[in-house]
Amino acid sequence: MALSQHDLLRLLESLRSADGLELVRSVAERMLQELIEAEATARIGAQWNEHTDTRTALRNGHRDRTLTTQAGDLGLGIPKLRSGSFFPLLLERRRRIDQALFAVVMEAYVHGVSTRSVDDLVKALGSDTGISKSEVSRICQDLDGQLTAFRERRLDHVRFPYVYLDATYCKARVEHQIVSRAVVIATGITEDGGREVLGVMVGDSESESSWTAFLRSLRERGLGGVRLVIGDHHLGLVTAIRKVMLGAGYQRCRVHFLRNVFNAISKDAAEMVAATIRTVFAQPTAAAVRSQLDTVADMLGTQFPKVKEMLLEAKDDLTAFAGFPERHWKKIQSTNPLERINREIKRRTDVVQVFPNDAALLRLVTAVLFELHDEWIAFP
Repeated sequence: MALSQHDLLRLLESLRSADGLELVRSVAERMLQELIEAEATARIGAQWNEHTDTRTALRNGHRDRTLTTQAGDLGLGIPKLRSGSFFPLLLERRRRIDQALFAVVMEAYVHGVSTRSVDDLVKALGSDTGISKSEVSRICQDLDGQLTAFRERRLDHVRFPYVYLDATYCKARVEHQIVSRAVVIATGITEDGGREVLGVMVGDSESESSWTAFLRSLRERGLGGVRLVIGDHHLGLVTAIRKVMLGAGYQRCRVHFLRNVFNAISKDAAEMVAATIRTVFAQPTAAAVRSQLDTVADMLGTQFPKVKEMLLEAKDDLTAFAGFPERHWKKIQSTNPLERINREIKRRTDVVQVFPNDAALLRLVTAVLFELHDEWIAFP
């Protein structure tokens, strides 16, 4: 991590010409950049243009990263690798989320729609006297550029055989009324097992037209190679999948299906019925899975005719997973991989409670997804 004589002279000259806070900022920026480069060298096993037997990857330029400190914003460069990924341990991974949360809370505060808990949070963030609308706009504008680029990025760099779709609900103001808004999220699994956030949309409902528009936007951005879409039996979803995702199967989430079954039976019978239905998903072969569903439907049909009807009606959608490699079955039987995402979104949105508009809701949700996406890429 030693500086060359040229770099040392340049640093000394910049320090001589800097004053006060700028001096501290320059030193901090250079020190952090050197630490990042040293960590990248240790990860790769070689310095720039160095040929060693321990090298594990090649550098491929840098991507810009801004780190906010008390000395001001520091402009840093994160080394990119030609294969794999790298993110320095010394940087905080949650900055986008915290900045988005700050912007949303301030926007709510400025527009007078904050609750007592939001007021308390505003004070905790150091803004006892409030913040101007122009300052809120500046914060939002800085964020929206990178978040929009993330939402609209191309998806044709790799194929995604498995796509998960789900929706969660948040409160927002629309035309001076507080209404429930559907936040629709798509994630995908690549052929080598990698995971990426594919898209997010805030809409009025989960109608067929909303799902169709969302899926078409993914297609237009280059989403390809989809063989199976996993989702709940949302209104209009199945029709939209079969209309847009031509050639892809549909797997109905087993967890959500069981919840639907519980609505048709008494609580006393729920545990027994659930255990019986779960045997369908524990079979060793595709033929056994489909045969067991018929057996379970007959077993439960005498006492619960409605459950038998539900099982037979959903048979093809519930057992679609069986047409894929057995080692993937547990992961593609349900939308459980999206549960962590929904929990993280709820944890952040619960702070705001009611969003001032759809744009604020989309901003915070996208920031959460962006950071989770970065984690998946950096730590697959």
